Amino acid sequence: MRTSGKDTVSKRVIAYEIIGFAFIILFIWVDEVIDIPYWLLGAEATPINWRESLFESMCILIFGAVVIYFTNKMFQRMKYLEGILPVCSSCKKIRDDQNNWHPIESYIRDRSDAEFSHGICPECAARLYPEYRSVKK
Repeated sequence: MRTSGKDTVSKRVIAYEIIGFAFIILFIWVDEVIDIPYWLLGAEATPINWRESLFESMCILIFGAVVIYFTNKMFQRMKYLEGILPVCSSCKKIRDDQNNWHPIESYIRDRSDAEFSHGICPECAARLYPEYRSVKK
């Protein structure tokens, strides 16, 4: 089964978040064991405080789980089109995988949360309605 680009991106982002939170927790424990401010900055040495590090790690795990949960929910809500869309050069309909042709508005609306409104650009207005061109102001 082919994985869509959206699934690949969402899995990659969530993996980066997990790695980031894991590095934060690792840094907390490394700092507790080797006392980084003491070695690098000449600060006063502090004793190892396992309870504080455990508490901080649990808080970061809970926060990380919430962030990853909402990231996953965000990616589930996202809809987007990807790949090449075969478009008729005359009527601008789009061909789907079953070789059926659909108006561009309905094709995109059915596959995303986009809505369409219609207007007319100045070039088409001048070409289609030249009599209204001078009544611009």
